Amino acid sequence: MDRYIGIDAHATSCTIAVIGPSGRKLDEHVVETKASALVECIQSIPRPRHLCLEEGTQSAWLYQVLSPHVDELVVAGLTERRKDQKNDRRDAFARAQELRLGAIEKLVFKAPDRFALLRQLASSYDLITRDVVRTQCRLRALYLSRGLHSPSQTLYGAAHRDEWMGKLPASCQPSAEMLYAELDAQRELKTSAEKQLITESHRYPISHMLETCPGLGPIRVALMIPVVVTPDRFRTARQFWSYCGLGIVMRTSSDWVRQGDRWIRAQVNQTRGLSRSFNRTLKYVFKGAATTVITKLPDHPLRQHYDRMLAAGIKPNLAKLTLARQIAAIALAMWKHEEEYDPARHRKS
Repeated sequence: MDRYIGIDAHATSCTIAVIGPSGRKLDEHVVETKASALVECIQSIPRPRHLCLEEGTQSAWLYQVLSPHVDELVVAGLTERRKDQKNDRRDAFARAQELRLGAIEKLVFKAPDRFALLRQLASSYDLITRDVVRTQCRLRALYLSRGLHSPSQTLYGAAHRDEWMGKLPASCQPSAEMLYAELDAQRELKTSAEKQLITESHRYPISHMLETCPGLGPIRVALMIPVVVTPDRFRTARQFWSYCGLGIVMRTSSDWVRQGDRWIRAQVNQTRGLSRSFNRTLKYVFKGAATTVITKLPDHPLRQHYDRMLAAGIKPNLAKLTLARQIAAIALAMWKHEEEYDPARHRKS
């Protein structure tokens, strides 16, 4: 008899719920959030075991620890919950029930053993980059509070620092000095993180191939690889676009009207927009690649295609989106076929 297991994990304890194929509650356990305790509890449940847990801080670790001991392990993405009674026991049984019924709305791909070091370095680089931007915003806010505004980046560089500091009153200068010291330290740390990230990325031959794709440099490729892991996850480019936040979706309401004795589709306005469930890292990578092509590669076939779209009356933001989708499709195809970019393959139009 199949056992469907749901886990609600927390920092110190995990609630484990077990139900049968009919939906009857069979058992529940509360165990310490410790690998040995979790494995011992799972092994005490008869096979075949089907396990479901929520995506979260510990999900990759739980997947790595428990996957050898179950016949199926599913990681469910976080979705909006009803605002009714909630506790660990209810959540654990709800995950088990969703797995039994096949009602999980969003599945999360997990491969914690592949590109593990690169994934951690990419995460650290992203956090440090965010900290640099946050400190720059605080500096700019400090100057704006005194009516000082700089449209350029000279505010943050060392060359004009004394000049800008001199414009501040004495009461604000100690704060500015501390923020500048923080910014210098973060920039140095970012440089070190960038070197480690690129070095680790270049250990994989696919990174050198992907770097030949227009707009994708070493940093963007290093950020993309541990997220995608394998291109075989995506059967078509459209699936990849949706995952990258570049997929266009149509939304309508009140689609049907009564005509005589039958229902027909109504002529209603369709709202068009981008998919709301996506990976933000990949969207940053491909939108940034499109920006690079537009601003730095004036003679590239993709830039020429962008110019033709503008000449045809397409809005710049939609033309840029189309360019990002093209780059994503090219990168996916290059990865699948393990080949370098060939600009001669662009269709003449």
